This record gives sequence, C-alpha cells and structure tokens, in this order.
Amino acid sequence: MAGIIDFYSHLTGKEWAALLPFGLVCGGVAVTLYTKFCPLAKHCVNMCQKKDCDKVVDSVDMEDIGDKACFCRCWKSKKFPYCDGSHNKHNATTGDNVGPLIVKKKNA
Repeated sequence: MAGIIDFYSHLTGKEWAALLPFGLVCGGVAVTLYTKFCPLAKHCVNMCQKKDCDKVVDSVDMEDIGDKACFCRCWKSKKFPYCDGSHNKHNATTGDNVGPLIVKKKNA
C-alpha cells in the first residue's frame, strides 16, 4: 500500500490533470451502472403493481372488509392492495421497517 501512496505523491500537477478526465469517466460509468442495475438504488417504491397506470388507486367498501383487513404498504404483495406478508422479506433485505395498514371494526 505504501508503494501506491508513494507513486501518487510524486505526480506533478500536469499528470494529475491528465488523470482527471479518466477518473471522471470511470466515476460516471460506475454511478450509471449502479443506478440502472441495482434495485435498491431505484427511487420508485412501486416496482411491479399496475405499472400501465399513471397512478395506482384502489377503493374498498367498508362493508366488504368484514371484521379486519390488512393493506399492503410495501408494494411487494402479490395480493395487492391486500397484504400477503411480503414486507417481511423486503425488511430483511433492505433494513426497512414497513408493515401493513390494519383496518378493523371498533369493538363496541
């Protein structure tokens, strides 16, 4: 490691300037590849549900719920908009803490 540091410490300003474009291109390629191919780098939360729609909107009548319903908030459920527990794998993979929205009747 000391040999590498010694090598770079002897570079002139002109040599550093010659290396700068190469370093910028390498950094740009790395960022582009990371954001394109790394699923955790994407900013979309919805990766698969109703992607043909401009906005995903679901409606559920209260009468159809029964005593309790669990709704997905991680966008990973195969039964979307209902929760199927997919958030458990998502949380383990990403370190996130998302869980379902639970709607239930109030006990009288």
